[in-house]
Amino acid sequence: MTIAIVTDSTSDLNPQLCEKYGLTSVPLYVLFDGKMHRDGIDLKPADLFAGLKAGKKTPSTSQPSPAEFGEVYRKALESADEVLSVHISGQLSGTVGSARLAAQEFGNRVTVLDSKSVSMGLGMRAIRASELAKAGKSVPEIVAELERVGTKADIRFTVDTLDFLRINGRIGGAQALLGGLLNIKPILVVKDGKVESGGRVRGHKKAMQDIMDYVRKYVAQHGGARVSFLCTVGGEDYIREVRTGLSDLKFDDLGDHTIGAVVGTHAGPGTMGATLEPLTA
Repeated sequence: MTIAIVTDSTSDLNPQLCEKYGLTSVPLYVLFDGKMHRDGIDLKPADLFAGLKAGKKTPSTSQPSPAEFGEVYRKALESADEVLSVHISGQLSGTVGSARLAAQEFGNRVTVLDSKSVSMGLGMRAIRASELAKAGKSVPEIVAELERVGTKADIRFTVDTLDFLRINGRIGGAQALLGGLLNIKPILVVKDGKVESGGRVRGHKKAMQDIMDYVRKYVAQHGGARVSFLCTVGGEDYIREVRTGLSDLKFDDLGDHTIGAVVGTHAGPGTMGATLEPLTA
């Protein structure tokens, strides 16, 4: 029994990682500068932020169509017995709805799962699905494991401004942080599939320290963890800063990841965070 794993571009998994884990990533779309671009294919994050810096209008995003998912599923089922399709939270995008509509054509051969997460929260879930499939687990077993992990997984991040989340309507419970004091850095989390407030601190250094402290607490609480770091283009120094502060901490390191154009459209520049999962559910 072979299982193909499908995800989408909001996982922020680069092509090399998709190839390594045998994942198929379906691109979302960014409407920017009068053109519709496929996330990660036609529009790179650096081009997006360069355009915004030059004064171009904030882009909008849209999900793949059911027909696009159907094409991916048909191709996957040429060599696999089943497909498990794992996607961005339905609270943040209509992507999982498109996938479910497409899956109806294939009966019980395609299972669609709402990760209730985004970016590397989704990416780490897709990687784990691939590992479990290669270990011989069935689709129901993989889904059960991912759902157990999802109840304990975390994303904790900070942004330079909440304006992008506000403009695109993805701000959720973090709305209360708008209009804060000068140099206040919001701390955000993804909870139950929505972006919520995790608090706020004054200045960049305290924001980075908050993330470091949280990673330490999480690793201690779970007796180890899988951790990945993410940032928008230009935030690589933020990751290095956090990694230096955590250099003595042992965890299963899933690397550094650049936030793609779709997620970057909503998060905005100056975003940095950590995604965390327990080693086992």
